[in-house]
Amino acid sequence: MSTQSRRGFIELCGGPSASESLRSNEESGPDRIVVVGGGIIGASIAYHLARRGAQVVLCEKLRPASGATEKSFAWLNASFEKQPRHYYLLNALGISGWRRLQRELDDELQIQWGGSVEWYPPGDQAEQLRRNVERRQAWGYPTHLADAPEFQRLLPNVSPGPLGVASFTENEGTLNPARAVEVILKNAERRGAKILYPCDVTGFEFASGRIRAVQTSRGRFPADVVALAAGVDTPSLAAKLGVRVPLKDSSGVLVHKIVSDQILDHVVLAPGANIKQNPDGEIVTGANFGPSSLADRSSDNPGGPLLTGAARFLPRLQNATIDRVTVCWRPMPLDEYPIVGFAHGCPNLYIAAMHSGVTLSPLIGQLACLEILDKADVDLLQPYRLSRFAGAP
Repeated sequence: MSTQSRRGFIELCGGPSASESLRSNEESGPDRIVVVGGGIIGASIAYHLARRGAQVVLCEKLRPASGATEKSFAWLNASFEKQPRHYYLLNALGISGWRRLQRELDDELQIQWGGSVEWYPPGDQAEQLRRNVERRQAWGYPTHLADAPEFQRLLPNVSPGPLGVASFTENEGTLNPARAVEVILKNAERRGAKILYPCDVTGFEFASGRIRAVQTSRGRFPADVVALAAGVDTPSLAAKLGVRVPLKDSSGVLVHKIVSDQILDHVVLAPGANIKQNPDGEIVTGANFGPSSLADRSSDNPGGPLLTGAARFLPRLQNATIDRVTVCWRPMPLDEYPIVGFAHGCPNLYIAAMHSGVTLSPLIGQLACLEILDKADVDLLQPYRLSRFAGAP
């Protein structure tokens, strides 16, 4: 965006001059941070900033967790697919971040730390699982091969079919992501954050190469930094500031079924079906949590095959009816790795866009806080800067 275009946009916003909206260097006071997006990433960033004493306003256009977050399977993991090693490490630290956050919030967060069980019948996939376990063990991840007696002990209500190779990963877990956002934002508010919804961001006041304020449907908010964590809306909002955030289409479908008794204590990674049970009895199942095509949304009954696939292994679901199906668009970066950090083309715009956001959110909130408030340049985040994309500001 040219300087002239930016000035024109400021005039359209009807905002005050830069001198009116920019605090002088001598003026003391907490950092003024506007967080855009009320999903799990935005909530975590807001909480960690407020905990440090920043003046935080979070703007969510509909309601907290209403986008990809509440429709996430919410499996906390550093699974075998998370490679290379730096990405595995980021997710492993994300799991540890949830344990820290659970302690920090006096166990208000309800997390099921039952681990995950994965298996395949005899064949190539089983041997690949065996190799994956060996690789993760070499990296220090607490996973091991499980024999038939251990499998039966872990999943007594599951009928696995022919069991070639099975694994048990002890430190993984799951949670209700919408409830987690509720708890995190409540604690952010306790620390002074202002949580606004519905609150649509309509524009930015921009002068001298920096954002000066955010214009919203609920008013104008001066900003020293804007943290943009708006999921699939991130590219369109960043584009208003001349910043390109490359995401690709990725949809996800989950089936939900309430049952009366607790039949699963672990995340189940069955051949072609992934299943968990929330504490309220809700069974959640999906087939894949990586990138998927737009065709996922084209079926008149996208949940039927998913429930059928889960029922192959969980007899309790046979002849069951679906309570609800959730379909969402996920914020999937072009190369499928997180985008985190300041945009060079707009130095007080901090971007956080990623899949695996539920696993990573406590860590990203903590590290974003360091980078925003302390001007740290966190080594762990270097592979995930926006600048890795050709032509990105």
